[in-house]
Amino acid sequence: MNESVIFQDHMPGNICYGCGKDNHQGLQIRSYWEGEESVCIWNSEEKYQGWKGLLNGGVLATLVDCHAMCTAMAAVYKAEGRSMESEPVYRFATGTMTIKYTAPTSNTIPIEIRARVTEIKGRKVTINFKVFSGEKVSAEGEVIAIRVFSSAEGGGAFQD
Repeated sequence: MNESVIFQDHMPGNICYGCGKDNHQGLQIRSYWEGEESVCIWNSEEKYQGWKGLLNGGVLATLVDCHAMCTAMAAVYKAEGRSMESEPVYRFATGTMTIKYTAPTSNTIPIEIRARVTEIKGRKVTINFKVFSGEKVSAEGEVIAIRVFSSAEGGGAFQD
């Protein structure tokens, strides 16, 4: 993995519990491009269990949510043909998230999330994802990310 392409490294001041590099008690996910898919590989800890040896479903939803928001940001920069260090700065929030849990997710092996952007339209980015627990798909679904911040629009978050 090339450390220079980690999406979260290009989000200074991000204190989000899931994707915030600056939240040292958070999940500290790291997302990157692998071809046309964004990938996040995350190693859990015992404290994130639902049942013994299985990841809590809410923690899994947080991983998916944050990976998708960072993917949306990176995809829009990519679509605009510019680097993530360039202006304007964009940030996204979840519009909708649909998750179908298809199998238990182990809490003892790395969790892999793979996402693919299916549409960018205005402030909306649609993303399909799959979560892998070993070789098995343990969850899949769709996330719609909405751009809620653009430094080109005066800086305030959650703008209309």
